Amino acid sequence: MSRRKEKTYTPGPVVMAAWPEGASGNVLNGQGEKTFRKASPMFWHPPTQHPFGTLQQIASDGCRVTPEAVEEFLKARDYPPLVEINPVRAERTPQEWTALAREFALANESDLFGVTTVKEHYIVEGYSIDVPNVIALGFPHNYENLKQVPSSPENGKGIAEVGRQYARCTRASYKLANWIREQGYYAYPYPGPRADALLLIPAAIDAGLGELGKHGSLINRTYGANLRLAGVTTDMPLVFNEEDVFGSDDFCLNCRVCDDACPPGAITDQKQWVRGVERWYVDFDKCIPYFAENAGCAICLAVCPWSRPGVADNLVMKMAKRREAQLRDGAE
Repeated sequence: MSRRKEKTYTPGPVVMAAWPEGASGNVLNGQGEKTFRKASPMFWHPPTQHPFGTLQQIASDGCRVTPEAVEEFLKARDYPPLVEINPVRAERTPQEWTALAREFALANESDLFGVTTVKEHYIVEGYSIDVPNVIALGFPHNYENLKQVPSSPENGKGIAEVGRQYARCTRASYKLANWIREQGYYAYPYPGPRADALLLIPAAIDAGLGELGKHGSLINRTYGANLRLAGVTTDMPLVFNEEDVFGSDDFCLNCRVCDDACPPGAITDQKQWVRGVERWYVDFDKCIPYFAENAGCAICLAVCPWSRPGVADNLVMKMAKRREAQLRDGAE
């Protein structure tokens, strides 16, 4: 394995002054804990719910680095209000409802659709979800725009692209929730980046949208890490997806691209225990100061080999062949 590149980033005085004395985001997130517990409120929950509210505001202000970025993030506030649930419930089979919901979602700005059951580890401590199902939605970026991160006052295309997809997450999840409510079922939208009761990444993994990457984000078999997520919880009867294991986790074990590209060195090449699960984890205390100072980041998403257009299909085939060879060698 190649040597780890030396990192030279040092947080500036504004970020350091905003850092709460004695606090660690890694401790709050449960790094090193081998016993399960629910996730604590964190970025981007209301700042009164965690100790990093001032730093969160700096990060939020930084995302408004150019007029284009401001315009795109403001669009995330332009979404239809939730309608009343139709008191006359339509009756169809779970298979029919799933097909209709998928058709509606894909026709209304979503590019990925999957369904799973709500599980305890999706729900943030202090919140509740009282319906059994969650629909996970995916929204890929324009890759050419995304790779222009981090942004600057001269070029805000990268962070503007992030805002553009967050706005799409919001519109699409509210539209789908309203369509479900019109059929007589409860539905509630959870668009990123606003944090609420639902953790989107574990739900998306179980709904078949992809695997967790070394950079802490979802890797999809088609779009790689080049996407954003939203969710809709509902009591509509639906057919559940299975996890889609296509080899990106195995690939991450031997890949150093995002690790080497991360300016503050927040990504490591070893999985860690986090609230009872051994998984990839990004060092919050290293990542967030850089994120706050640089109008967002997303470097790790842009450099991920799976994110480059036209590459993911070849990597899926490569990993499938590798797995076949391993199984064959093990049988001999």
